[in-house]
Amino acid sequence: MNARIVMTAFAAALIGTAATAGDKVEVPMGGGPGQWEYIGTVHAQHMGDHDTLIVAGPGNHFRALRFRVADAPLHMHRMRVIYDNGAPDEIPTAFNIPKNGISRVIDLRGGNRGVHQIDFWYDTKGWLKGTADVRVFGLH
Repeated sequence: MNARIVMTAFAAALIGTAATAGDKVEVPMGGGPGQWEYIGTVHAQHMGDHDTLIVAGPGNHFRALRFRVADAPLHMHRMRVIYDNGAPDEIPTAFNIPKNGISRVIDLRGGNRGVHQIDFWYDTKGWLKGTADVRVFGLH
């Protein structure tokens, strides 16, 4: 089975500073007023992959998401956000993120909503390097 559950307690380095889930971080990522919060990290394999990131509350209300990719470029096929009330939101995300790049701001439906989990389908297929670390941030 390709699916792995990555808990948000995983620590990740960001811009030379360790960030753990729930940390408010100053990252020049755009998206309007508000503060980006580090949610967690998933690891994309060389071949097609699906991962689930569980977003622990409280403080899991976000109006937008953004990803920072390290170690290899990434092709994001699709993404689904499951809100606290169980409602799914299929978000069109067919785009490439270069190695050490950042995604566009992905606005969530309905504004500031409690996010329970984020499902990702992506790959680094066709690239010379193997896995990519995908750090997920939410905008309050």
